Amino acid sequence: MDDGVYVGSADEDAAANRGWLLGHFKEPGDPRHSDAVEVKWGVHPRGEQRVQWVKGEVRTALLVLVSGRFRMEFPGRSVLLERQGDYVVWGQGVDHSWCAEDDSVVMTLRWPSVPGYTAPDEEGETRPE
Repeated sequence: MDDGVYVGSADEDAAANRGWLLGHFKEPGDPRHSDAVEVKWGVHPRGEQRVQWVKGEVRTALLVLVSGRFRMEFPGRSVLLERQGDYVVWGQGVDHSWCAEDDSVVMTLRWPSVPGYTAPDEEGETRPE
């Protein structure tokens, strides 16, 4: 990594930060550190859902379905992504949640990358969400 280049595996690297590969939470100097954008490789088994709704969102997000069937929930609206490449974009102030209807892989981009967004995991520890 001394040359400013990082090569990795999304499946392997994603496990360290709940799927998040790139963002403010990586160490400064790491090519994956960014205050501008966050990138997530989300691997979700069938039936997995977000524990709590995201409220008061200050970022914009793009979620792209790689495989599976994945449902995004918004106030008054439910969006089902079921074909590879289906995607949804939402902006600042849009509360949301999600559920994997089948084993699913999704790629999410959020901008900007801002600290303070965490959710408890099964052990009660918080990590980027």
